[in-house]
Amino acid sequence: MSEPRCPGMTDYGHDLLFGSFITPSNASPERVVALTQASEAAGLDLATFQDHPYQPSFLDTWTLLSYVAARTETIRLAPNVANLPLRPPAVLARAAASLDILSGGRIELGLGAGGFWDAIEAMGGTRLAPGQSVTALSEGIDVIRGIWDTSTRERLVLEGDHHRLDGAKRGPAPAHDIAIWVGALKPRMLRLIGRTGDGWLPSLAYLEGLQDLADGNAVIDEAATAAGRDPRAVRRLLNIGGQLTAQRSSRLLVGPPEQWAEQLAALTLEHGVSAYILSGDDPSAFAVLGQEIAPAVRALVAAERA
Repeated sequence: MSEPRCPGMTDYGHDLLFGSFITPSNASPERVVALTQASEAAGLDLATFQDHPYQPSFLDTWTLLSYVAARTETIRLAPNVANLPLRPPAVLARAAASLDILSGGRIELGLGAGGFWDAIEAMGGTRLAPGQSVTALSEGIDVIRGIWDTSTRERLVLEGDHHRLDGAKRGPAPAHDIAIWVGALKPRMLRLIGRTGDGWLPSLAYLEGLQDLADGNAVIDEAATAAGRDPRAVRRLLNIGGQLTAQRSSRLLVGPPEQWAEQLAALTLEHGVSAYILSGDDPSAFAVLGQEIAPAVRALVAAERA
């Protein structure tokens, strides 16, 4: 993948966020906690964790989020992304709101429609066809937002194909407006994000090229506009990986920190990405991202926006 050069793309104007994508391995739980604390010490905004409840080598992600929230002070935390087919949305809503209250407003919510259906079914989940999983996710978002909405005392009734509530009590409200970021690549999911999501969270490794970002943004923007929303209401996030080296290269995110900064700034200005979440479980890379790359990207983007 070459350096981003795609004139005419858009910057949605969001503040920039930088984070870590940490493997929740249960073989070394103390390392997982240390990586989260290292992310905070590096000045990163986010620490995130994949959620695969059927994976016995992983810690349960929500238990982990609760534990590391108590072992950190400032960093925001999120599943990347929560496995909705195995996490009932009404219960997930209360769990997220409760942890947001306990952590002082530091929880965001990445959501996924599911993908490893054999494993999901083995854990007692219901296998869904692709179209059904999109509908289930849409209904799940309605459930979660409905539980969080304490502006009314009216009990929550939702008649969905996959998620139904028959007079559920609302609350608690989270300490801040928790963002719902959806992990997705296919057009129907992207249209759902445009209609109702707070963010799009793909992974760079699963994109065939930067044109996928442009195409995805176009689908989201069109759906947002059709729903009467400003496309800028949807944050664009990106899970990234790469290699820090001493020498520059022509490859994306393979080079020294200054090359990373230039390329990430270009992704922001040309493709609208405003949050970069680094995988790799390397505390030294997290430190470079937080202390060298992030300030440089912010400066480059601020200068261009000005």
